[in-house]
Order: sequence, then C-alpha cells, then structure tokens
Amino acid sequence: MDRREFLRQVAAWSAVAAVVPLIRIPQSMGQTAPLATPAGAGAKSVVAVGQGTDYPALVQSVLEKLGGMKAFVKPGDKVVIKPNIGWDRKPELAANTNPVVVKALVQLALAADAKQVLVFDRSCDDTRRAYASSGIKAAVESLHDKRATCPYCQESKFIPVNIENGTTIQQWHLYKDALDADCYINVPVAKHHGLAKLTLGLKNIMGVAGGNRGQLHQQQGEKLTDLHLVIKPKLVVMDATRILLRHGPQGGNIADVKQMDTIMASADPVAIDAYAVSTLFNMKPEDIPIVAAAARRGLGEIDIAKMNIVQV
Repeated sequence: MDRREFLRQVAAWSAVAAVVPLIRIPQSMGQTAPLATPAGAGAKSVVAVGQGTDYPALVQSVLEKLGGMKAFVKPGDKVVIKPNIGWDRKPELAANTNPVVVKALVQLALAADAKQVLVFDRSCDDTRRAYASSGIKAAVESLHDKRATCPYCQESKFIPVNIENGTTIQQWHLYKDALDADCYINVPVAKHHGLAKLTLGLKNIMGVAGGNRGQLHQQQGEKLTDLHLVIKPKLVVMDATRILLRHGPQGGNIADVKQMDTIMASADPVAIDAYAVSTLFNMKPEDIPIVAAAARRGLGEIDIAKMNIVQV
C-alpha cells in the first residue's frame, strides 16, 4: 500500500484503541476439540507421534489420532496456519517449517470445508526472500484454491491488545488475522535457539507479535506465556522432519541438521513442546524457560509420564 493508505489505517486503529483498548478474541479461539483432549477426571493430554518419509500421509495419520482435522476445523471457519517463515533459508536447512507439511495441513483444512485459510509469519529476514526461499508461499499457491493464501504480514494489522492477567506485559501489538481466526493452528519447526536454548511451538508465537520483539527476550518465558493468554492454538503440529541442532534459529549449514522424519501433534501446547524437548533434543523440559513458565501458569502438561503418547 502507499504511504497515505498506511497512515490512514494506523490512525484508524489508534482511534479504536483509544476508545476500546481491550481487543477481545472470538470465543471459539483456544477451545480444544474433545477427541484431542479428553475431558473428565484423570484425563491426560494426548500427543500423537509418527515417523515416515511420506510427509502428507504422515500428517494425516497423526491428526487422525486426535480425531482428524474436522475435530478442529468446522465448516465456514477462518483458519490461520502459522508456520515458521522467519529466515531466508532453503527447506533442507531446517530454519523454517517444511513446506510439504504446511501444504498438507492447508489441504486438510480445505477438505474440512474451511471458508478461508491464511498462512503467514512475521519474518526476521526480508519477508519476500524468506517466503520464497522457504518454499512455503509456492507450496500454498500450488493448490490453486482461492480460499488458501500466503500473504505477507502488514504492519498496519498489528493492533494493541490488553492482556488480562499478564504478569510481565499488560499490552502488546498482535496480528489481527491471528486474533480473528476461528481456528489457529501452530506449525513450528523444532530447532536450536541461541538465546532460548530451543524454539518449538510456544516460542513460535513471536511470529504474530508486533513492536520491538527484542524486548520479549528479556524474561522471555513469562512474557511469551502472557501472549499465549490471548492467542491460544486449537492445534499444534510439530515439524521434526529435520531438526536444527546448532546455530539456531537461522542456521545455514547442512551439517547442523539432523533428519528425523517425525511429525507430532497435540491440542496441548505445553505437552507437545515438553515431549519434543525430551525426545528430540535429550533435554529437560523444565530447563526451557517458555515451557517451564507456561506449565507453571497452567497452560498445559509438562510431565511426560502424565501424558497419553499415541504412536502412529
């Protein structure tokens, strides 16, 4: 858009924020599907795990253990699929989510009769280069379905949101399309991170945060947990087809990548991260600040012994 239109939109959002500072999300966001997280006393968080080289089939098989995509996406839903498209890196370098995995999820959402499927991320590198190098934009567009798009993030869509019960931040700019989604699906790639030790599902929320994201790295666990009080994924699908062991989050050397051919899925964002920390990186979930903070504040289960791990 041109500068005049940009300034007009910023002014419009500022006026809205001044009158109604708290942006509320749809009630449907964050509700878990009954098949994915069974209700009742003694219920366990379910983490479905599968291995194989046919990634589209593997994605579908893993989701079937949670009730299938229709347990999360309802007819007419606006769906956001949030991968990592942060870096100007090719898929084999494991800095971004595997485009094959993203495409498979988009197809399943469309098959569940979603009205709209948006795939986006606030990139760290140049956005257009990151979207192109990752292969994700091309993968979505190859479906030739007008309901599915992979748009670049627009700064004007980061709007101020008050965070009720936030412990370290009480307001942050978050992406409007993520807030408006009927079904928000988080699709991180599992990888090393120089500051956070690891970046998995919970950390992937950085991609819908506006403003100075560098500030979020201070007291990171508590701050990112605060953001999760507002944007709550219905489903997390972990891309561990290949993982980055060193020099994350951007990587750049194929020697730092390990082929795992693994997909995980859960409606519990803490459980899936904790399981990935332990099984993929041989680390303790309690040693990852965001996982520990989210578990401490009741966002999910961190104890693998208390989970229902379903193997595909």
